[in-house]
Amino acid sequence: MIIDFHTHLFPPSFREQRNRLVHEDPAFEAIYRSPHARLASAEDLIQAMDEAAVQRSVVFGFPWEKGELYVRHNDYILESIQRYPDRLIGFCAFSPLSPGAAGEAERCLDQGLSGVGELAVYGSGLTGNVVQALNETMDLCARRHAPFLLHTNEPVGHPYPGKTPNTLKQIYDFVNTYPANRIVLAHWGGGLLFYGLMKKEVKESLHNVWFDTAASPFLYTPDIYRIAGEIIGFEKILFGSDYPLIRPDRYFQEMASAGLTPEQADQIKGLNAARLLEG
Repeated sequence: MIIDFHTHLFPPSFREQRNRLVHEDPAFEAIYRSPHARLASAEDLIQAMDEAAVQRSVVFGFPWEKGELYVRHNDYILESIQRYPDRLIGFCAFSPLSPGAAGEAERCLDQGLSGVGELAVYGSGLTGNVVQALNETMDLCARRHAPFLLHTNEPVGHPYPGKTPNTLKQIYDFVNTYPANRIVLAHWGGGLLFYGLMKKEVKESLHNVWFDTAASPFLYTPDIYRIAGEIIGFEKILFGSDYPLIRPDRYFQEMASAGLTPEQADQIKGLNAARLLEG
């Protein structure tokens, strides 16, 4: 089974009101102001999944700051998984700094969503205030055994829309603050996984952490799959396409060129995700 652990959906009304929404949320404006930044529907995703032979996808929206926006967006994710219960697995999203964040997470988990994410604060990164603001949400996720997906990115290299000023220490401090949570770090964890080579402490801190591959073709050479697996274990890597940014086939081509065994590729493409989602 192939499971895409990282996809974004937008309700029709948001796609129609893009020009208005870019003025309501600075993070949305930074990432989606360009008309070339596609906003996909559930139907768009299902079609892409069929074309790439993806059986299931984890779907989520955007970490809006305004409650009205994240509630409407999460409601669309709930509607989408109800329309496609055998294909879509829903996570809820909101700004970690929103006063209603924990309540929204509880509402969504109660109504059938399976986790929380992809959460991000694009303007500041993972400051101490952000980490502390997530305390109630992380406690809820730990009690519900719900995976938590966090946006991270490498702190060096070229700039791009959505790249935050997070540091590796901030990401590391976050996972150490919430060791009871099952945490998925998006975009290869910003490179934190490479420190799994250290002899002391780091590998133990990452025991409850997984890394998704979202946007990998834009960030790393295909060798990342083999090298990451050798450092942290192939069981810790989750295929995520960041759809509609990149289609799944491009990832599969890179995996094929990375020298993985069929068993390792199967782990990344879906077995690891299935085990994580089963709890």
